[in-house]
Amino acid sequence: MWKWIAGWLLRLRGWTVVGGRPDVPKAVIIAAPHTSNWDGFWALTYKVYVGNLDLSFFAKQSLFWFPLGNLLRGFGAVELDRSKPGGVVQQAINEFESRDRFLFALAPEGTRSLRPGWKSGFYRIALGAKVPVYPGFLDFGSRRIGIGKRIDLTGDEETDLESIRAAYAGVTGRHPDKTSPIRFYS
Repeated sequence: MWKWIAGWLLRLRGWTVVGGRPDVPKAVIIAAPHTSNWDGFWALTYKVYVGNLDLSFFAKQSLFWFPLGNLLRGFGAVELDRSKPGGVVQQAINEFESRDRFLFALAPEGTRSLRPGWKSGFYRIALGAKVPVYPGFLDFGSRRIGIGKRIDLTGDEETDLESIRAAYAGVTGRHPDKTSPIRFYS
């Protein structure tokens, strides 16, 4: 029933589901561009519609109050303690090491506001866990939502960022003026 409702919502708002699922049990899924509060809603709707996509994501610890915490955990949320910023990357790598399957999604912009670039956490997590990256996107310009083709990181930041830029070429966020450039700034 939930899958039907999610599909109905996507069709009602004009979204076309494109791309495929990761063909590996462990990967980092980039969620970009992240320019609106609606991004999370549509991403979760996509997750429910696709079904059997065991996707996890960090959510700030303050959101885990009853009953929202139970709902978030059911959707795959992992509590993030922001008081330990250096430990966030290692926390994610530990999750990869402790599970047989772990598809981990995060928004490298880190916020819905325009920034000078992306945070490098997703990159350090993928390299540290030795997993590929997949570009997840909500293209408000063409109303496409999905997960793109696998990107195997080389460890050469500029080469890898160029591959990521190519994957997001033509993808428009809900608020294009808030889309951060694909380069690392922290």
